[in-house]
Amino acid sequence: MNIHIKYYENRISLSRPVIRFLILSLILSSLLILYNSYKPTIRDNFFKYKYNDPYKDIDLLINSRTKTNKVNACIVVLARNNELYQLKSSMRQFEERWNKKFNYPYVFLNDVEFSEAFINQTSSITQSETKYAVIPKEMWSYPSWINQTKAAENRKKAEQDHVIYGGSESYRHMCRFNSGFFFRHPALLDYDYYWRLEPSVEFMCDIDYDPFLFMKKNDLYYGFTISLYEFENTIPTLWNTTKKFMKEYSHYINNNNSLKWVTNDENNYNLCHFWSNFEIANLNFWRSEQYIKYFEYLDKEGGFFYERWGDAPVHSLGLALFVDKSKIHFFNDISYFHPPYQHCPIDKEFHESGRCHCDPNKSFDTDWYSCTEKWWAL
Repeated sequence: MNIHIKYYENRISLSRPVIRFLILSLILSSLLILYNSYKPTIRDNFFKYKYNDPYKDIDLLINSRTKTNKVNACIVVLARNNELYQLKSSMRQFEERWNKKFNYPYVFLNDVEFSEAFINQTSSITQSETKYAVIPKEMWSYPSWINQTKAAENRKKAEQDHVIYGGSESYRHMCRFNSGFFFRHPALLDYDYYWRLEPSVEFMCDIDYDPFLFMKKNDLYYGFTISLYEFENTIPTLWNTTKKFMKEYSHYINNNNSLKWVTNDENNYNLCHFWSNFEIANLNFWRSEQYIKYFEYLDKEGGFFYERWGDAPVHSLGLALFVDKSKIHFFNDISYFHPPYQHCPIDKEFHESGRCHCDPNKSFDTDWYSCTEKWWAL
């Protein structure tokens, strides 16, 4: 019996290095399995976000799905009755990817009354409150100082010169409305933030946090997904008009501005702008004294009608002038497509987790026509 015990004691003693090796191998294998099965969340991507966003309170934002945490915000839709089906497509994706979890209200705007079909079919897509409003005539018509004969002649010439939307009168009213009036529409006066939604757009990644709360908690003014160069023949005098404003109202210019992003080495406008068909922003910035002054200055020059100034460069120049550049946010995690361009997160975790169905190789961020890399370089 003693011999038997001694035999096993010796065997155990001789096998300890092997046992230690096996235990270590088992631990390493378990860790490897856990690592490979791990699915990163939006929370992780905020902290490893390559554009160095210095934002806090991520846990609060991720879990902010109760009414008590909701921000005073809305979804703004400017659309015509004949865009119903394109808009329904946008809304279905928007609801599925995000708003069904947060139920923010919609405000639909039109320069004419919405049809019964438009109201019934858009309201049936969402559980959120829906509001429908007509734009007051004074926000969608010629101001008294505009020579309408000259405006018509310039539209005809712009169309002959193949300026994009050069012959469209309604497009000019829309750009002017979006530049200086939508945030003053009675239906929006009670809100502090908005998300702009348009027909024929796509959202290709799940969004599992509240961007409005993210904006509010981090005191952000403006969020974008795509930036690009404007067509120069639509805004031939916009920059010179802006420079005159800067000279007369230099006290409005923010010390930590982003003018470097919109100018070249010769201090001329490089045509960069945020693509305003996607915006998540603070309405109170547009209502600020400095921006209202800037819009009114531009409006008096007549470029919305004599040329074809767009709301995107007007918004972008206003932001570049008056907003601390740290208050403007690139929403990398919101995949967005508006023909013909898309933003798609390039981080593989977004795709391996199953949250996205866009192709990161087709993301517009680093395209030669994109201004987003210039923004990252600020």
